[in-house]
Amino acid sequence: QVQLAESGGGSVQAGGSLRLACAASGSIYQRKCMGWFRQAPGKEREGVASIYIFNTPSPYTYYAPSVQGRFTMSLDSAKTTLYLQLDSLKPEDTAMYYCATGSQQCPAWQPHDYHYWGQGTQVTVSS
Repeated sequence: QVQLAESGGGSVQAGGSLRLACAASGSIYQRKCMGWFRQAPGKEREGVASIYIFNTPSPYTYYAPSVQGRFTMSLDSAKTTLYLQLDSLKPEDTAMYYCATGSQQCPAWQPHDYHYWGQGTQVTVSS
């Protein structure tokens, strides 16, 4: 059974930075594709970034246009912790951020592509 746990959310002013972490456990083969999503109140869950963890020499990362150049995803060498560095934050980045895995294809941008989810971590950006 795959389990995910996010951490690192918080409140920052516009232009600030946060680093989110997703601790993963369970079958690494079921976690071959991992992703970050976010959901703001009253909006649909949106794919932010996706990563294929087995790509060599380094995992290949994909980003949504809305965060390209501002968010950076990385994976630790043990492939158990996925990070999302959030820079140049904007008020519109305010949302609950979720880590997900279990997709059979990568990149994957739709929530229904993923089978396992964390509980989420809140990011609030004030102007």
